[in-house]
Amino acid sequence: MSAVIELKQLRKSYYLGKQELPVLKGIDLTINRSEFVALMGPSGSGKSTLMNILGCLDTLTSGQYILNSKDVSKLPDNDLAEIRNQEIGFVFQQFNLLPRLSALENVALPLIYAGVPKKERNERAMEMLSKVNLADRYHHKSNELSGGQIQRVAIARALVNNPSIILADEPTGNLDTKTSEEIMKLISEIHTQGNTVVLVTHEEDIAGYAQRVVRLRDGLIESDRIKEKMMA
Repeated sequence: MSAVIELKQLRKSYYLGKQELPVLKGIDLTINRSEFVALMGPSGSGKSTLMNILGCLDTLTSGQYILNSKDVSKLPDNDLAEIRNQEIGFVFQQFNLLPRLSALENVALPLIYAGVPKKERNERAMEMLSKVNLADRYHHKSNELSGGQIQRVAIARALVNNPSIILADEPTGNLDTKTSEEIMKLISEIHTQGNTVVLVTHEEDIAGYAQRVVRLRDGLIESDRIKEKMMA
């Protein structure tokens, strides 16, 4: 299996004046293509910081981060922004849709940054909305959609650039139980189509959808186990 993500002795510290506050204290982690991995851990364990580094939203203090065979550890901000747009699809707890844009326009947004012509943008965006069963709502703005539908639009947007990895940060955090199950089944379907999915969650039942659960505690990996049988 080929690795999509390789972390070697990854460390991240923040500084308060001269005081160093270490958050990640030497993470070694490999995630292979087409894996579905849940990152878990109590508050303060470092899982959100790790997610931000994986998503090239934050930089590491030391160590190495190799994404798709490219060392992104020391790249400047402009290059990181390009990698974020091309290689990573984000699904956030807060959805992060632009309220004035339609579902179609929100999904097409990453393609604007990638310089894709309008006709192709709209075709690809419609294709992704169909994939999440929302083609009939393409012209609706987010205030005309339910929470579950908004998250489906966000998932379609995450997929539109055909990224190397989907990063989902507490994707069901703002949803009720029934809608959470629907969203997780959709994310599972996306994974079975060959996508690599990394999910951050503090909920055991949500982590149950993943094949592999990596638990962090105090900035270190406490356990890393592959489940013998995935939940339905």
